[in-house]
Amino acid sequence: MATYDIRPLQLRILDILMAVDKVCKEHNLRYYIIAGTLLGAVRHKGFIPWDDDLDIGMPRADYDLLMAHAAEWLPAPFEAVCFENDTTYPLPFAKIQDGSTTLIERMHLKYLGGIYLDVFPLDGMPDSKLAQRLHFMKYFFYKKILYFIYRDPYRHGKGMSSWIPLLCRKFFTLKGVQETMRRMMKSYDFDRCDWVVDHDDGFKGVMPKHILGTPAPILFEGKEVWGVEHPHLYLKQKYGEYMVVPPHSGQRQHNFHYLNLDKPYREYEK
Repeated sequence: MATYDIRPLQLRILDILMAVDKVCKEHNLRYYIIAGTLLGAVRHKGFIPWDDDLDIGMPRADYDLLMAHAAEWLPAPFEAVCFENDTTYPLPFAKIQDGSTTLIERMHLKYLGGIYLDVFPLDGMPDSKLAQRLHFMKYFFYKKILYFIYRDPYRHGKGMSSWIPLLCRKFFTLKGVQETMRRMMKSYDFDRCDWVVDHDDGFKGVMPKHILGTPAPILFEGKEVWGVEHPHLYLKQKYGEYMVVPPHSGQRQHNFHYLNLDKPYREYEK
């Protein structure tokens, strides 16, 4: 468990969510608060007390529009970072970050930016369980390759543990893997499928599209944002008995390598 004061961080990330909410509503883009953010809204009326991030999901078409126009639509100091606008970016989903802050989560995966909320593209899935499994076999393979390409190969020293990351760098490129993953994730159109997926959540992220439905108003920290149409079905699939608060040992919080809410990351870089 980290020792920093979590509440100022939560409130700054909430500012990012409200900026995204405003942009999406102005430009008729669909989004949903999802995962632990939706759980917090239902169970705690806001942030889970020990949670220090926010997650939203966007149907792929809306996600792509936001990423394409974020530089003109988002107010300063907020900015979108994704592979489409930063070829060094190591993840298959985007972040909206606060450029007036600095965050380095882990040194072995050093990506310099600000505090953020995660933006997950939502894609379609085939009806067949076998086709879904084959799809995820490819997805998890490339996701692991992506991790090894970006990870410090010498995180555990220069012995055998460095061989796999070094081999991945020899046979794959960050750009090539990102482009392959993007094509694969977009294989099935969100709006034409009965089943949809948040790839980052694995098989728990596969569900009938009607559970997400039309974005529906929900209160989060006293602010009206958009959640899924059937939050209880969504949360039950993801978490089971989701209203039960986990014991202290299960209350995970990030332990960041470096966090500064008052220093722009570009100044840190200099």
